[in-house]
Amino acid sequence: MTDTPSTTADSQAIERRNTLSDPQAFAAQIGPGRLIGIDAGTKTLGLALSDVRRSIASALETIRRTKFRADAARLLALAMEHKVQGFVLGLPANLDGTEGPRAQATRAFARNLNALSPLPILLWDERLTTLEAERMLIAADTSRKRRADVIDKLAATLILQGALDRMRGLAGES
Repeated sequence: MTDTPSTTADSQAIERRNTLSDPQAFAAQIGPGRLIGIDAGTKTLGLALSDVRRSIASALETIRRTKFRADAARLLALAMEHKVQGFVLGLPANLDGTEGPRAQATRAFARNLNALSPLPILLWDERLTTLEAERMLIAADTSRKRRADVIDKLAATLILQGALDRMRGLAGES
């Protein structure tokens, strides 16, 4: 099925309304409560959850990716269970700031999630978070198998914590 001009325009309007790159605009759209951080890989979705005051991010779970609808259903069930106000989705930009195929896939994930949920999504630059997570786990002398089990959740935690810190800094500036 190809997009007609009106469905393309509708999906772009949905993406513009619910997917943001500006933490300040994102913070203005969300009410008080928790956020979920997402590290969207090709095989897994690493998830992290903030506390209600949005000070600390903690690892939540890793979803093994199957079909988008099933993955989104689990993600939205968790959002409802924890009374989440929005998502922070890691955007894997290249080191030079350009966007490649993984960033395009992440934007498509955000568009598809926007079609299923009114919750806003903040796209957060996640450059080097997985590498940082790997280094942290190696420093903690975590076995290779255990690292593979937790790396995506830890990367999501780093993504979410970075966004929380930035939003807290913005609140202090106003």
